[in-house]
Amino acid sequence: MPGTDDNSSADPAPAQTQPTNRFGKAERDLLALGIAITATVLFVGTSSSALTQVIHQIKGIGLGPDLLLTNALLLNVALVIFGWRRYDELCIEVRQRRSAEARARQLAETDPMTGALNRRSIGPATDALITACAARGEVAAFVMIDIDHFKQINDFNGHAVGDRILVECARRIRAALPEEALMARLGGDEFACVIPFATHAPERIDHVAGQIIDLIAAPITVDDFNGEVTASVGITRSDRQNRLGTGPADAAGLLHMADIAMYNAKKQGRNRYFWFENAMESELRYRSEMEVGVRQGIARGEFVPYYQPQVDMGTGRVLGFEMLARWHSPVFGVVEPDAFIPIAEEIGVIAELSEGLIARALEDARGWDPSLTLSVNISPVQLRDPWFAQKLLKLLTASTFPANRLEIEITETCLHQNVAMVSTLITSLKNQGISVSLDDFGTGYSSLSQLRKLPFDRIKIDRSFVTALPRDDDSQTIVSTIAALGAGLGMPITAEGVEDEAVLAQLAQIGSFRAQGYHFGRPVDAAKTRDLLAAQGLLVAAHGDTHLAAQGEAPDAPAPAIAPEPAATPQRRSA
Repeated sequence: MPGTDDNSSADPAPAQTQPTNRFGKAERDLLALGIAITATVLFVGTSSSALTQVIHQIKGIGLGPDLLLTNALLLNVALVIFGWRRYDELCIEVRQRRSAEARARQLAETDPMTGALNRRSIGPATDALITACAARGEVAAFVMIDIDHFKQINDFNGHAVGDRILVECARRIRAALPEEALMARLGGDEFACVIPFATHAPERIDHVAGQIIDLIAAPITVDDFNGEVTASVGITRSDRQNRLGTGPADAAGLLHMADIAMYNAKKQGRNRYFWFENAMESELRYRSEMEVGVRQGIARGEFVPYYQPQVDMGTGRVLGFEMLARWHSPVFGVVEPDAFIPIAEEIGVIAELSEGLIARALEDARGWDPSLTLSVNISPVQLRDPWFAQKLLKLLTASTFPANRLEIEITETCLHQNVAMVSTLITSLKNQGISVSLDDFGTGYSSLSQLRKLPFDRIKIDRSFVTALPRDDDSQTIVSTIAALGAGLGMPITAEGVEDEAVLAQLAQIGSFRAQGYHFGRPVDAAKTRDLLAAQGLLVAAHGDTHLAAQGEAPDAPAPAIAPEPAATPQRRSA
């Protein structure tokens, strides 16, 4: 489950107490009280006799109080003072001990930062509320809430700001809950709520879930952070059967189901809620198997680079290739990156996977004609690595691949995350001679000012606009506008998604671009790519000059053109 190790709220450990003799304490308390009472009784007895003798002496009757009796009286006075004072101290100690125990119990059951229940206490509280609901003929909804991209907020703004954002989110969640609901912080950026509702009125929970999402999404201003956060919400209800089908689920089972529904909300785009369905658990089990497979596949070298040609649209001349990842899994078959890249990013292995693929691609591309370029997509996760440029330079050095033949593609959606860091990375890459292109242009949040300030070398039009050219006037307008923008900024354009002759014809009416798509060739592995280049005379051996390949110098003769493939059914682009 998405989850985070930042701002984690570990439940406090139970207080470690030494073994105590409760009977011994009681005996001491009774002893002190007994001393006080006995001394008081003796004081009453001796003081009556002693005082009577004192009075008689004052009246001139008798010899006065006996010395022994006077000492006994004074001793009784001391014992009375000691006994009652000690008993009072013991009473104060008992009250303090009870107060400390209550405080320790509170700390053990609540989250100190938000004041909500914690993971330890929400379970028993949920079971108790479910029992109370059943007695009234109601059910309870278990609601799991996870703050989206919270780790990035922590990384960019610091844990102090992250803590204050969590406190504000907790306040907003609490404001959306009815009075009888429970609320807990499970740790990190995860919250849980338990809300009673009538069996026939689940729309009440829909309303609360929607209100929670809307309240959290409202702008937050904390120190230097001024922005919006979103939340993904998963919901289940207490009358669902447990996983064995033997009865209603308990608190632990409800948490598990709500967590699965919350993960489904994240997968569907975040900032939304879903009710749990049984199919979600099967899908999660499949994902778990995929996670294990990805980790093992990296170690076994099952991820391999494929290459799709990029050509000059006017002449058909091959200009280079884009590297596209494929997973040759012994369990799942050949898997495209849309399936495994998000998993690799979430489990933290995307950098290892990507660097391994880039290293293999650089080795493959060394044998190509030195006029051909290699384009590589990098993950947004890698953009947050301040050492990425140095790691890439190390790969280039190890493979002796010329930096000026490598092009790094950064997706447009990365720009709004941290423009300053992206700018630093682009500058560092360009200082090494590497070209940088803005990928999927038109689908993200980049502005003209960002395009002017960030030193991109190329713009890639997102395939969704290109493939729709023959049937969508709006796409034609967008592509024409992007082409004019590129010309104005002095940036060459790559059009991806050229799937057939009709798209190519429409694109030709707008301008001349570097193009790629199924019309020019499908992604194929390194061996088939070499066969294709050999047939076109585009391997280093075909020119008989390996020195040119090492220096990255282009030969004088133009490269032959590549023949278009027959029209193919458009498919999703594999990044």
